[in-house]
Amino acid sequence: MNGENGNTKPADPFEAFRSIRDSYFDSMSKVMIDAVNSEEYAQATGAMLNGALTASAPFREGFDKAVAAGLAQSQLPSRQELAALAERFTHVEMRLDDMDAKLDRIAEMLSASQGLPKQAAPQTHSGGAKSPNHASHRKGQRSL
Repeated sequence: MNGENGNTKPADPFEAFRSIRDSYFDSMSKVMIDAVNSEEYAQATGAMLNGALTASAPFREGFDKAVAAGLAQSQLPSRQELAALAERFTHVEMRLDDMDAKLDRIAEMLSASQGLPKQAAPQTHSGGAKSPNHASHRKGQRSL
């Protein structure tokens, strides 16, 4: 303690080292930022990542085969099988919508040719086939 000049803080012998350390970190930080933002760094990083992905490909393929075998053993579908099934359902739904629209047009043409209002259009039940109105019922009870 320095009582003569009123300074109660003891002298720190490591203060000079801390200031050198801080200035070193500041300068290294600027150098690293410049290096990371360079095209050469991007190319080197890309080459390393490509090498890592190439090296891990056989392991990844083996893992994928093991997972697929486990799913098959458990009688569970894989992601690819579910995606294929969803795509097939989408196609079926689109075809049903197309058929529904065609049946609506046929019903309109029949009612127009017979001079009947739309609600009084005849419903055909030939050979056990469902009426044209049946397809529209699955979409919220639409009437012709």
